[in-house]
Amino acid sequence: MKKKFIIALLTTVSLILLFSHSDDNPAVKFLNSLNQNQRDKAQLPFDDTSRTFWHFIPGSRFPRPGIQLNEINTSQKELVNELLQSFLSETGYLKTKKIIALENVLLEITGDSVKRDPGKYFVAFYGNPEIDSLWAWSFEGHHLSLNFTVLNGKTIIAPRFIGASPATIPSGTRKGERTLDKEEDLGLELINSFTGEQRKLAIFKQKPFSNIVTGNSIEVDPLAPVGIKFEEMNHDQQLVFLTLLNEYLSTIPAIQAEKRMENIKKEEMDEVRFAWAGATVSGEGHYYRIQGKSFLIEFDNTQSNANHIHTVWRDFNGDFGRDLIREHYKYSKHHKHD
Repeated sequence: MKKKFIIALLTTVSLILLFSHSDDNPAVKFLNSLNQNQRDKAQLPFDDTSRTFWHFIPGSRFPRPGIQLNEINTSQKELVNELLQSFLSETGYLKTKKIIALENVLLEITGDSVKRDPGKYFVAFYGNPEIDSLWAWSFEGHHLSLNFTVLNGKTIIAPRFIGASPATIPSGTRKGERTLDKEEDLGLELINSFTGEQRKLAIFKQKPFSNIVTGNSIEVDPLAPVGIKFEEMNHDQQLVFLTLLNEYLSTIPAIQAEKRMENIKKEEMDEVRFAWAGATVSGEGHYYRIQGKSFLIEFDNTQSNANHIHTVWRDFNGDFGRDLIREHYKYSKHHKHD
């Protein structure tokens, strides 16, 4: 009798802890705020093929899975903000909000309220964060594609696409405001710090690409190993390079960013390269990439008279949580004999 009582007590405590944790989970809070029609739209099976189907063009041109910000109320939008804040760093969250706000600038410039709409950003969930150990979610729209995969509380955030148009606001009350300025300025500072011999190594193409090379590919392999190696830079150049690399990592929570930087320094820094194409001055089209053994960063500013930035972080093995999913299937009893 005593044993049964203890088991019952432990079960009750476990359930209390589970639901108490769920109440604090911003993903669960958001999903529970939706009515059934909204939830049916927002939540899909984990293995739905749309999970890896992404893009960065406006929502009016490329309808996404999930639910639009236009389809939820103010309090639900606040829960989306809470969700983004909990999965991104403060820097990542602020960049996300600035990029969404640029839709209003584009609306002023173009007058096209169909194409330029800050409400056409989509939230989609794959699996159930309340009960599943493995689940995912995405936040996507014009110039944003943020993809999160979660396994037992561990999160992978890749691919991460962040863009800005206009990169520098040309007129109006926000004239001169820049988005993704550090990604551009640090790249230009680095390429212009190189000696003639270093530039021969770094610049692999005189004309820039018209966009990021990998586009919206579901999966990417390493590109050609072009550019200058980290070890071929002097000390000051290496510091600028690491500051630039950290700017891309600063989008994700600090603990994750620090751990990733440590791993890159420890395991692949001798293979990391910085490669440039195009002009080496602002206002003219330019492109660069940073590539290591496990990751690729692309930066492109060629469109709209070089006032339209695209950046992306790709993980060769970790995009859409592929490494986490492999881990899940390897150790999950449910899948051991599949």
